[in-house]
Amino acid sequence: MSRILLLQVGSTVPGLIERRGDFDDWFRAGFGAVDVEVRRPHLGDALPEHGQFGGIAVTGASGMVTDEEPWSLAVEAWLEAEVHGGAAVLGVCYGHQLLARALGGEVGWNSRGREIGTVDLSLTKEAKGDELFVDLPKAIVVQESHSQSVLVLPPGARRLAFNSHDDNQAFAFGNRAWGMQFHPEFDADIIRGYIDGRADELRSEGLDPDALRAATRDSDAGDHILGRFAASIAPRKV
Repeated sequence: MSRILLLQVGSTVPGLIERRGDFDDWFRAGFGAVDVEVRRPHLGDALPEHGQFGGIAVTGASGMVTDEEPWSLAVEAWLEAEVHGGAAVLGVCYGHQLLARALGGEVGWNSRGREIGTVDLSLTKEAKGDELFVDLPKAIVVQESHSQSVLVLPPGARRLAFNSHDDNQAFAFGNRAWGMQFHPEFDADIIRGYIDGRADELRSEGLDPDALRAATRDSDAGDHILGRFAASIAPRKV
């Protein structure tokens, strides 16, 4: 039960894969010495029986949760059962939105448009005592790339982080489930790869990729969060 199941539900932009790897590489690095098993349900990998993993993480993806792909709906239902069964769950970007829907929240297009690059978030009072956010300052720096958001949190969820672009940048549900719109596994170099890879789209939306690129900067907040999640589930390998 000390293993983490990483549900990789998409891949990064092509320009980054050869140079930096993919989501699974970045999550493994963030989780450290904990055993990680990767499954890719969007490519046909089966979901495991319930109760097989102490921790579950769900990655980002280029698709939209509201497309309601059959594999995505299956993961959504599976996640709900895992959360209520007591597994520790971490949803990131697409995974954040999928987890919110699984627990009764609402996901849709962000009326403020795309958010991409290095951004500043404010933490709520609830974050101060949260297992993953404890010891972080009231304002943190993170990396983001999304067009949809959690518009309504699940009933009973606690909001942990927000900014002027997205009211629900992070939430906790119960004692062992977390959703984060931002990418704790990204560093500044990775988000620059996203900006470069989507430069034409950004310009068509009225965004300035050069300015976004120049504003990127690193932060240790993501490493802190991933490390706390890994430490929360169980003993490490010796």
